[in-house]
Amino acid sequence: MSIKARVIAFYLPQFHPIPENDEWWGKGFTEWTNVGKAKPLFRGHDQPRVPGDLGYYDLRNPEVREEQAKLAKDAGIEGFAYWHYWFGNGKRLLERPFNEVLKSGKPDYPFCLAWANHSWSNSTWNKDISKKTGSCTLMEQLYLGVADYTAHFYAVLDAFKDKRYIKVDEKPIFIILNPLDLGIPEFIAVWRNLAKINGLKGIHFIGLTHNATLRNQNGNAKSKILLKFKNDAAERYKKTLDIGFDSVCSNGMVRAEILSKGLFNKYLKFFLSNLLNYQKLDIYDQKKINKFYYTEEDKWENVYPTLIPRWDRSPRAGKKACIYVNSSPKVFKNNIENVISMIKDKEDEHKLVFLASWNEWAEGNYIEPDLKYGKEFLNVLKDILK
Repeated sequence: MSIKARVIAFYLPQFHPIPENDEWWGKGFTEWTNVGKAKPLFRGHDQPRVPGDLGYYDLRNPEVREEQAKLAKDAGIEGFAYWHYWFGNGKRLLERPFNEVLKSGKPDYPFCLAWANHSWSNSTWNKDISKKTGSCTLMEQLYLGVADYTAHFYAVLDAFKDKRYIKVDEKPIFIILNPLDLGIPEFIAVWRNLAKINGLKGIHFIGLTHNATLRNQNGNAKSKILLKFKNDAAERYKKTLDIGFDSVCSNGMVRAEILSKGLFNKYLKFFLSNLLNYQKLDIYDQKKINKFYYTEEDKWENVYPTLIPRWDRSPRAGKKACIYVNSSPKVFKNNIENVISMIKDKEDEHKLVFLASWNEWAEGNYIEPDLKYGKEFLNVLKDILK
């Protein structure tokens, strides 16, 4: 019997204190610090978000991790994609929860790794610090060549060999947040060779890729002057695949925001923020976001679409945040049904759908129970998948 979808949820390990966060943002800082102090920015703004069943948990507690796995499994989620941090020269952060999952064998629930290959600045987790002290880099993401790529591989080899590790075509999957940033194709070639040396059938590399971009007149992304919106999913997906990735995890936020409110809104936001230092709230309707989030190319066999149940980054970014309103279990249900219809003709092995996210609370991007909706978001996923 054909499956409907293989849903994998991105999982943030930022819910426990570490020495670096204590130093940079204050003793005891975790994701909950920003979540708890969030305030509504307009009438009807759903902030702060308050956790339900699991409370303000600490991921050093194995009972919490077990309960998360039970909730996810019951909802039909295949496993967690733990965000993984490797900055070069063996430097890692936030690795304790996953290391304990790996070493203890508990919870007995599938997982994979997603490399968040980006530098940390003093605004990464808390925009108020950079306001007071000025922007600076706290932890730089480095790409140091073959020796470091090799060390990185062996640091995660035990995970790849674990019976719980999620595979596609019998190969452990490895997701990379910024696929065009690292030493490609050298990195991929090194890891594929090491995988075979160590008895694996290979690595299934997945690059997280946006399906549209803002460009300047020279075609460069992230320009300081926004001159052109290009809806170029095919081009961007192929670029990721052509440098050696096996597949793409698609992200349609840029496309959806521009098509739902028009390019002028982005120009205006940029002008007010960067030239006049005035923060205009950037608010979008979740239904419209869902309408424009996907492209025809998301039906490709090697493209895995993403589900975003809700989004509100104001706990981290304040008035600079994009905020999606009118998110609800009903809207989420319609979105799930749409995505499942998009992937129905793919092979079961490739019916991957990434849920963003399990627990990104400070981005308002989570499916864990909260006081407002309880388990309703989980329940609509369960109803559809099972």
